[in-house]
Amino acid sequence: MHVAQSGIFALGTGSHSYLEFDLLESADPVALVQAIANLRQPSITTGGVNLVAGFRPSLWKRVASRGIPADVTDFEQEVRGVDGYTMPATQHDLWLWVAGHAYDKVFDVTQEAMQALASVATLALEVAGWTYRDNRDLTGFIDGTENPTLSEAPEVVLIPDGSPGAGGSVVLVQKWMHDATAFNSLAVEQQEKVIGRTKDTSQELDEEIRGPQSHVSRTVIEEDGVEQHIFRRNTPFGTATEHGTMFIGFSSDQQRLARMLARMAGAEDGIRDALTLYTTAVSGAYYFVPSIEALRQFASPEDE
Repeated sequence: MHVAQSGIFALGTGSHSYLEFDLLESADPVALVQAIANLRQPSITTGGVNLVAGFRPSLWKRVASRGIPADVTDFEQEVRGVDGYTMPATQHDLWLWVAGHAYDKVFDVTQEAMQALASVATLALEVAGWTYRDNRDLTGFIDGTENPTLSEAPEVVLIPDGSPGAGGSVVLVQKWMHDATAFNSLAVEQQEKVIGRTKDTSQELDEEIRGPQSHVSRTVIEEDGVEQHIFRRNTPFGTATEHGTMFIGFSSDQQRLARMLARMAGAEDGIRDALTLYTTAVSGAYYFVPSIEALRQFASPEDE
């Protein structure tokens, strides 16, 4: 049995650091993976920090060709929808997610990771995330209502044993900037129709009330009448004047994530997600998050 990177499922952490890196032209992809494998993960305690690492799918295929499903791809092209709407593709080589209960500890681990990677990669994006009113996003709505329970999440997130990349997962990472002024100018009833849920209790509105353009209607994926879940670990980020949501979505099946984006953009049926009128994607990348065993193969002997 393969063991997943535990931070994927470590709910309740209040401070987050999201980092994306590009491999130096002169660096070997194996050296990048080794640098991550040699990082000492802090103890996972109440005051501890979790570290999750994901790699550009094509890069991981170069270093471990049999260690990833063949159909997992980079975020190669922007998502194009109706009325000229697009979501950008900003694929990088490495994604690090550092999460903990106190930002000082997250800060220290983030700096240590950056120092360890300095000789092989350059920092492309850094975002600090935090929780808001326990589990709400900055629109005031509860985020992640559709998530499976922690007991069910591994089935949704992890590639099963016996398959290439077993114990690993595909993660979609997007930075979304909110137009808070425009959204907050809506009456609560209008906001609820945009999201598809009630604001206070997150109760799903009936389909005839929320409409096919609601965020719920666009992001709930079904195949043969069965809902195909993903596992969201989103957090807010930013300041009072410029802020938004870091979308962090894990799945064992990349196509669920890709189809969700297509439906939000209106590329599938011409109906665009109403929420995209009030929030804008400014980044987009897929990363493969290998199992602990897969990473350990690249660790230096003294770090095993």
